[in-house]
Amino acid sequence: MLAIKKEYIVTANNKKKAVLIDIDTFRIMEEIIENYGLGKFMEEVENEKNLSLSNAKKHYAALKKG
Repeated sequence: MLAIKKEYIVTANNKKKAVLIDIDTFRIMEEIIENYGLGKFMEEVENEKNLSLSNAKKHYAALKKG
């Protein structure tokens, strides 16, 4: 598990309002979240039919035309 070094920003009433994390930790967390989302998307489409190369090119060409 990722050990997260964090600092808190508190209000005048000493209630936690925000968290500071270092940029390296943030980048690791961001990558984990992106990988999770990509994995979920891949699960959603795993039973869909694949396009042939020529059909994929036609599809993308139509998208470019707008």
